[in-house]
Amino acid sequence: MSYKVVVVGATGNVGREMLNILDEREFPIAEIAVLASRKSLGTEVSFGDKTLKTKDLATFDFTGWDMALFAVGSEATKEYAPKAAAAGCIVIDNSSLYRYDPEVPLIVPEVNADAVFGCHKKNIIANPNCSTAQMVVALKPLHDRARIKRVVVSTYQSVSGAGKEGIDELWDQTKSIYNPVDNKPPTKFTKQIAFNVIPHIDVFLDSGDTKEEWKMVAETKKILDSEIKVTATCVRVPVFVGHSESINIEFEEFLDEDEAREILREAPGIMVIDKREDGGYVSPVECVGDYATFISRIRQDVTIENGINLWCVSDNLRKGAALNAVQIAEVLGNKVLKKG
Repeated sequence: MSYKVVVVGATGNVGREMLNILDEREFPIAEIAVLASRKSLGTEVSFGDKTLKTKDLATFDFTGWDMALFAVGSEATKEYAPKAAAAGCIVIDNSSLYRYDPEVPLIVPEVNADAVFGCHKKNIIANPNCSTAQMVVALKPLHDRARIKRVVVSTYQSVSGAGKEGIDELWDQTKSIYNPVDNKPPTKFTKQIAFNVIPHIDVFLDSGDTKEEWKMVAETKKILDSEIKVTATCVRVPVFVGHSESINIEFEEFLDEDEAREILREAPGIMVIDKREDGGYVSPVECVGDYATFISRIRQDVTIENGINLWCVSDNLRKGAALNAVQIAEVLGNKVLKKG
């Protein structure tokens, strides 16, 4: 048997990517529906060699559908995810709305796939923040071996993490730099993003951290281990797609860099590209369109007793969003629904 699947927000960047990945991974689909808001109603989207016309989210009946992949903002999710869940359709939500709800599993399949068994409490599963998802994929196999005490991470996050508006702003500003009569002041971001970096993602909290930084802390604890101490600095950079992270890890026991490299080579979802030569590492433009989380620059941190540094890069529209959601759908089908 196969599944009746709904993609909500099918006209957006992540929604379209979900459709691409469902097709690429040959997810067993009996029927598919693509939903959008009324302003995008009737817009056509591609699914493999088919063209699908979007239906109205506001009037759609989720009864009889197995799962719904939500790629809309928190406001629309707050209104429609409970309706889908109440109709017996399990929601896989890409927004931040349910991530911190103790009754909603927050899942990265390479890390905590068995959390899917908790999905029936609310019929909702949460997809983590894009920057958290790639980091915990890298941390999990190392944590299993040497137990992580503390993580210090600095992120270099692409503008696609801010949606189409972020991509458009970088594109328009970059062009305007070379045209003195075409001024493009920031609207999506707080400062100029072209040829600049902005140490500010999401809103500021009373602690001085931004909400994005807080998310990385809270989500790592929920997904991986509540005992791990995490501190993050999240930065927006003028890159279209692909998030990068510089990660410093302190373990409870010594872990040699060569053993760490071998552990990561064997771990699911990871590709190690780590040669100590010019170009022997992965940059964000090279990860676009790929499923893997790429790890480079693995080396001992000699300033602490049990430390490792590494560089982590991934396509934020894939592993950070759409791919992870589809992987959750696969786990949901194989472990819980068992129609496949």
